[in-house]
Amino acid sequence: MSESQVWEAVDAYFTAHLAPDDAVTDAALHDSDAAGLPRISVTANQGKLLQLLAEIQGARTILEIGTLGGYSTIWLARALPADGRLVSLEYDPRHAEVAVRNIARAGLDKLVEVRVGAALDSLPLLADENPPPFDLVFIDADKANNAHYLEWALRLTSTGSLIVVDNVVRDGRILDADSADGDVRGTRAALELIGSHPRLSGTAVQTVGTKGYDGFALARVLA
Repeated sequence: MSESQVWEAVDAYFTAHLAPDDAVTDAALHDSDAAGLPRISVTANQGKLLQLLAEIQGARTILEIGTLGGYSTIWLARALPADGRLVSLEYDPRHAEVAVRNIARAGLDKLVEVRVGAALDSLPLLADENPPPFDLVFIDADKANNAHYLEWALRLTSTGSLIVVDNVVRDGRILDADSADGDVRGTRAALELIGSHPRLSGTAVQTVGTKGYDGFALARVLA
């Protein structure tokens, strides 16, 4: 087998034993495909990791930036208590429509609110509502704005909150300091902000699997 085939086979083994999709998550992926949404959702293993992080965090409130078809939203919302809250921000109305249906079918619509519009417009409006600090923030939207999303996440969290930033390796292109790619530049800016900000302690992890070579960053909010 090629190296990528080995990655995919290992992912399949892990998923089968540790994070099998069920009828709800399978349907979410199927309906997202049927609606023509891009196949860029997290994998089942990554979804289960998000759920575990939220559970370990004891999260009662979650902010997600980038809903797509609601697949990651479902994994995250499953970690919430009955009185928990998840706000998910989605730019594309068509994506949001699919996500709302998927979330409702999962029985999570009373916990989850999907807000449509550019996240950099939605975030100030959310802040104006003065919500309780979010315990976990998952950033998985347009990568060029990652640093801006991170700055807003800091405003909307408090000591002990966890911030997760997806897709930070970009097939190794993160190394290119002179890249003209907005996604690379935005992700580098976010990583450098995590490393330099006095209120953040973080790290990044490289991953391989069915989605190729990528990774994620974790940052804990300090006092």
